[in-house]
Amino acid sequence: VQLQASGGGLVQAGGSLRLSCAVSGRIFSIDRMAWYRQAPGKQRELVATIAVGGRTNYATSVKGRFTISRDNVKNTVHLQMNSLKPEDTAVYYCNIEVGIGNLYWGQGTQVTVSS
Repeated sequence: VQLQASGGGLVQAGGSLRLSCAVSGRIFSIDRMAWYRQAPGKQRELVATIAVGGRTNYATSVKGRFTISRDNVKNTVHLQMNSLKPEDTAVYYCNIEVGIGNLYWGQGTQVTVSS
């Protein structure tokens, strides 16, 4: 199973980015898909999750600005990030859970928001 994240980059505060993560390999179905982020000197934190049925959850810091979505046919997950702030600067990781406790991670994509 491999996760390939893309879409990161440098953007000014107030701008937008869309992250994508493509999952490949032999997977029957993906339960939870999620995005995490890790800023320099900080612990990795959960940004957003989406269940197979579409139910979503967001960190308080991104609620109303970020939108997570998934395509269950293409096995992809996206994170639309609007109204970006400098504090959103981090490496963003996609994550999936297959069954109970089987977690897979992508390689991370850098998001840098300039003030």
